[in-house]
Amino acid sequence: MIKGFVHSLQSLGTVDGPGVRFVVFLQGCPLRCKCCHNPDTWEINSGTEYTAEEIVGKVKRYKSYFGKDGGITLSGGEPLLQPDFAREIFSLCKEDGINTCLDTSGIRLDDSVKALLKLTDRVLLDVKYTSDEQYRENVGCDMKRVIDFLSYLNENSIPVTLRQVIIPTVNDSEENIKKLKEIIKAYPVIDKTELLPFRKICQTKYDNMGLNFPFGSVPEADAELIKGLYSILETAP
Repeated sequence: MIKGFVHSLQSLGTVDGPGVRFVVFLQGCPLRCKCCHNPDTWEINSGTEYTAEEIVGKVKRYKSYFGKDGGITLSGGEPLLQPDFAREIFSLCKEDGINTCLDTSGIRLDDSVKALLKLTDRVLLDVKYTSDEQYRENVGCDMKRVIDFLSYLNENSIPVTLRQVIIPTVNDSEENIKKLKEIIKAYPVIDKTELLPFRKICQTKYDNMGLNFPFGSVPEADAELIKGLYSILETAP
């Protein structure tokens, strides 16, 4: 009986994949993104332990709300840190006809992750930046592993929603959006793109944990900025 660590559960999420979804935020993340909104998910052992059966039992209670598009989304933290637990959850969901979605940074690709992806209907892939330099500076890993992950998704025809948090003064440039468009064009499996505005509602978490929020002085992204960047994304060659 596979067990895993969970940070929190959201019964009726509407922004974590298609339709209405039961969202499981898994505990633990190997990255230390400067824009991270959930520092309380970093340490894996500080979560609540569940079996996959316990999680899916909770999911089934809300199945009638999912409709034809909804289902379960595994988020985090970083769900790829617990691939066997995630795979068992998805396997049980598949047996019950529940759509599966994985929200990830794409920083790991081994046999256990590939086994998980075989049971994944859609990936929400967080492509945080479009340069290796910014990845190394602001995330703590190289960009190649994310592109390798995306390449695998493309080769196996797993639908992808590409997501990027837009951070003013960091990745809100026209150059970045044009590079993002190049990635989208290179990987046809990407059928949707979401530009998400950077927010600082997490500041209280950092303060309560006695941590410095690296991007605490960076301004939030407003609606006009996001609208303008979408326009560039749509018109870029």
